[in-house]
Amino acid sequence: MSKPVKNLIKESYKKRFDGLTGAVVVDIRGIESNDNNRMRSGLREKQMRVSVVKNTLAKAVFEGTDMSLADEVIDGPSALVFPTDESVSVVNVARELITWSKELEAFEFKGAVMEGIVFGADEIDKLSKYPTREEAHAKAVQLILSPAQTLVGAIKSPASNIASILKTIEEKLEKGEEIAKVG
Repeated sequence: MSKPVKNLIKESYKKRFDGLTGAVVVDIRGIESNDNNRMRSGLREKQMRVSVVKNTLAKAVFEGTDMSLADEVIDGPSALVFPTDESVSVVNVARELITWSKELEAFEFKGAVMEGIVFGADEIDKLSKYPTREEAHAKAVQLILSPAQTLVGAIKSPASNIASILKTIEEKLEKGEEIAKVG
């Protein structure tokens, strides 16, 4: 391949992977074209993209970026599967690819990179069980609010009991009943 062609491919990679912080690396050789197209279409609907890369050129483009760790898992014929929308994370990609790997026999995981962490091919299932950013935020908010809710309940309970007693006394007085002294 000539140097001008390599430079064109590098420029294309720079545009395509600009700002990319994580991806799952797979080998999709051997997957029939209809299945491949169906998988790519299904991933595209979920804001994910599959991009076959030339290893040396991709590694050169990733140098000095968050994706530089992908060097460890990009080996042989490789395709990157990555989110195309900020609301989708590499965890979502891993979850979706686990589903596809069960359906497509020739599908092979090579590894993944997410926020400075490299996952081997055997760790993709573990990655798919991580919480997404939104799930982690929701869990953190829940953990922060839980003690406050317990405290409010503890404070509110005695006041609620007193209010209930006062309500009973008020009802008895309205009916003209006598209130007995509790000894």
